[in-house]
Amino acid sequence: MSSDPLHDPEFLTGLRRDMLRFAEMQLRNRAQAEDAVQEALAGALQGREKFASRASLRTWVLSILKHKIVDVLRAKVRENVVADVENDDDLNAYFDDRQHWAEDTRPSEWQTPQEAMENKRFWEVFEACLYRLPEASARIFTMREVLGFDTDEICQTLAITSNNCWVQLHRARLALRACLGANWFGEAA
Repeated sequence: MSSDPLHDPEFLTGLRRDMLRFAEMQLRNRAQAEDAVQEALAGALQGREKFASRASLRTWVLSILKHKIVDVLRAKVRENVVADVENDDDLNAYFDDRQHWAEDTRPSEWQTPQEAMENKRFWEVFEACLYRLPEASARIFTMREVLGFDTDEICQTLAITSNNCWVQLHRARLALRACLGANWFGEAA
């Protein structure tokens, strides 16, 4: 096995899987997500000598992917492309007809908030809740809270007003709180 993780098949398989999930969440288009991941991995392999080890290799490759995603989002805005309607069958399997968790997919109980944060299942539930947000709200929330963009960067990238950005963030946070409250923390909706 090579000492370079970018040439380790096991490392690349896990990294690519995580990158694809992240890109799909942002772009809501499988083909565009695949393209962004491939471009990011190719860029990482070609620019390997630029990696300065100030962050982990994984973090460095994900930052390349973030830039690729922003490029795609900017192109969508410039081209005024309407996003394809996604097939929600995978996500709908988690919920019943009343939009409650299906019995066999209901998250398990946890003991403390710290344990919940560390629990992989919590993040699966969070991701399912995030996917259920309207596309614009999910994108803006992720740009702000995951990618670390400030309001001006989000507004410029998506060609929206700051007021629109704040309204979308507020709605996304409320919807996520309600979804997690009902489907993870067991609070009344």
